[in-house]
Amino acid sequence: MIKIALTGSIGMGKSTVAKMFERAGIPVFDADAVVRELQGPGGALVDAIGARFPGTVEGGMLDRDRLAQAVVDDPSELAALEALVHPAVRDAREAFIEKNRGATALVFEIPLLFETGGEADFDKVVVVSAPAAVQRARVLARPGMTKAKLEALHGRQVADADKRARSDFVIDTGADLSTTEARVRDILACLGLAARG
Repeated sequence: MIKIALTGSIGMGKSTVAKMFERAGIPVFDADAVVRELQGPGGALVDAIGARFPGTVEGGMLDRDRLAQAVVDDPSELAALEALVHPAVRDAREAFIEKNRGATALVFEIPLLFETGGEADFDKVVVVSAPAAVQRARVLARPGMTKAKLEALHGRQVADADKRARSDFVIDTGADLSTTEARVRDILACLGLAARG
């Protein structure tokens, strides 16, 4: 089994590329989706987060905006949140691997792979990238996003050029979708994996 990490900065097109790997027959683990589930209604981490960060949970519901405010400017508070979240995500990842034990390859969509030093856990790293102007336009089109928020996110993420340099493969999503999908299939072929369909 080949374990492939799929990463890239905000607005680069990771989710779109992950769907392309799924359509090609490769199971995909979405770390962000797992975090949303863990922190969502009835999520396994809601009570623990509420206990550690008072005022962030009301009526069993996590207020993600309040949580963000509690950790955004304080590295020690962010580390405390990560100490709750990361082990739970690791457990979910192990369960995903066990469930897909017979697969020839698995893709793990992990936005902060390099930021958390997680690349050593994988056989190959694929970085999704796009020209800066394309990335900026995509991110600023998101509801509630501002230039200041985008700059703050950039400050916490490894630079795109560094991610590209540290990867095994780069997928540029600045072109049309068919070009991107062809690149996904090329990568699978390079790894000796047959794409479905």
